[in-house]
Formats: sequence, structure tokens, C-alpha cells
Amino acid sequence: MKLRIITIGEPKLSFAKEGFSEYTKRLNTFHKINIVHLKDSVNDERILSEINDTFCVALDEKGKEFSSKELAHFLDEKAVQGVGEMCFVVGGPNGHGDEIRGRADKLWSLGKMTLPHDLAMVVLSEALYRASTINMNHPYHRD
Repeated sequence: MKLRIITIGEPKLSFAKEGFSEYTKRLNTFHKINIVHLKDSVNDERILSEINDTFCVALDEKGKEFSSKELAHFLDEKAVQGVGEMCFVVGGPNGHGDEIRGRADKLWSLGKMTLPHDLAMVVLSEALYRASTINMNHPYHRD
């Protein structure tokens, strides 16, 4: 399955740049990855143009929380259903507007705490990598 990660802005802190880069590089061994960093001042219309008709998961505090195994199952289930490409949208400092939330096929919460944008990108990329390793029976994840 192809994965597209759409972010508002790029990681600015060095740990986030390195972490996001490392996990997306690792994730690329399991999926074809496309990363789209949009400008901080982008509007919902521009984000929607990047989403197109792709299955869309928006990171949002109102979304469903997943354990690593639940996320792995979700990704596997979508692949079995024939979803060929999935995009994950990380909002800007103000989160997502109603238009993006309404367009999303799934809302995913990384937890009850609000995370800084940079950290959310690292957590997203690691979570997707971990879920992919679970689906491939790779020893990265330990129970």
C-alpha cells in the first residue's frame, strides 16, 4: 500500500527532523512513501486538493486511539479491502478545520495529550513503522 503523509509545515526541531526522517526511511521498506509538507499558511482547500479521493486519516484529538496492534490491524484491513493508497494528515497549530474533519475517512488521535506539531510527526511515522513491522512479523515490536 502507498502511504502519503501530508503535514502543515516541516519539522523544525533537530530531533524531530532526524526522527521523522529516520522512521519514514524505515517505513519505506514496507510501503511506498510520499511526503507532502505544505506551507504553514495553507487553507483547507489546498489540503483537500492533496487528499483528492485518497482514503484519508486525519490526526485529530477527537479521533479514535489505537494500540500498536490495533493500528496494524487497521492498516492490514484496509489493504485487504483494496485501499491502494492512504494519506495521513497532520494539522497545523490550530488543528484541522471542519472541512478536513468532514472529508476524513477516519479521525485518529495519538492520545489525550496535545502534542507539538514536530513531535506529532515523529510519533505518527514511528507508529506507522511499528504497525507495519507487526504486520510483517518483524521483531521490532515486542509484546
